[in-house]
Amino acid sequence: MKKPLQAIAIEYGKHPVPVVVAKGKDEFAQQIIDAAIAAGVPIQKDEDLAALLGLLDLDEQVPRSLYTLVAEVLVYTYWLKGMKPGDEK
Repeated sequence: MKKPLQAIAIEYGKHPVPVVVAKGKDEFAQQIIDAAIAAGVPIQKDEDLAALLGLLDLDEQVPRSLYTLVAEVLVYTYWLKGMKPGDEK
């Protein structure tokens, strides 16, 4: 059986900690992915992290227990954009 497509969008920079700003499964997940691609937002595939972040509500802060995993995604994103932490401000 095929796993449902899941997408979680987090935002960091406008908030003191990462926040879930969008989440969805299947068709809505594809819309989130398509919107990210169109906006030039880097995408990282991590089914385990998506499953954990998917348990959070919209506008909910990412808990400390997930900081290390989310930090890895953010570091990758900064690297892709040629940025370093603090450049977003």
